[in-house]
Amino acid sequence: MLFRTEIDIPKADFEIQPAEQMLFVGSCFADNLGRRFVENRFRATVNPFGVMYNPASILHTVEKCAGVHPRVAVFTLGTNHVYILKETGEIVDNCQKRPQRLFEERELSVEECAAYLQKAIDLLKQRGLKDETSEDEAFDTGLKVIITVSPIRYAKYGYHGSQLSKATLQLAADRLVKANPGVSSYFPAYEIMNDELRDYRFYKEDMLHPSDQAVEYIWEKFRETYFGKAAELFLEDWRPIREALGHKPFNPDSEEHQKFIARTEERKRWFEKKYGLVAG
Repeated sequence: MLFRTEIDIPKADFEIQPAEQMLFVGSCFADNLGRRFVENRFRATVNPFGVMYNPASILHTVEKCAGVHPRVAVFTLGTNHVYILKETGEIVDNCQKRPQRLFEERELSVEECAAYLQKAIDLLKQRGLKDETSEDEAFDTGLKVIITVSPIRYAKYGYHGSQLSKATLQLAADRLVKANPGVSSYFPAYEIMNDELRDYRFYKEDMLHPSDQAVEYIWEKFRETYFGKAAELFLEDWRPIREALGHKPFNPDSEEHQKFIARTEERKRWFEKKYGLVAG
């Protein structure tokens, strides 16, 4: 007897590598997911200019990240609503607490959402081609882009309005994946949250944001989809070191603890040397 429906997620046709160069841009769910990669020593850049909720703002971040050259980019789409500064007619990424009367709110169409995201992908591809001519072997030109829709609902739109916004993003994501075979893939974070985890115990107190347990579950599903044996071994090598670094001693000045620190630092240097990471 089945008591829930599970999302069938096919294994991706590529694997995220140990210490992968990654870029996470999007809603606060991109922060939640990206933080897992940072904590586990992947070379991940996460929302370097703050949270970006809509496809236009995601493009703006990619444009400003001239020095970031990911092999894997993750775009987490939050909403198709944008705010336009009336004075300039430009979409702003942050209203910076300025009066609402200065802005016009508008909804991007499926076509507009897909177009902004396509520009972001094309820009990352162009940077990859430039790197191909360099002598730096750290960058791989085989760009992969993972598109996901944030599972966080927006109560301010009304729940019907929130669903319409998410549907627009899902259609745009589907269009993008079909237009970029071998490059783009879709990860169903929104569907996992609203189908597999459709119980309020998986939400925070506001009944809108996923709980830590739910985010951890989605992270595990993400790993199953995009990680291979090499990335799993990388995590396994790092886990005891991370736990040791987070250890809180009863007596930090004791000789025993000083030896523990020395052993941990030695294991950390071994790990960094094995995977070509810079100590720090």
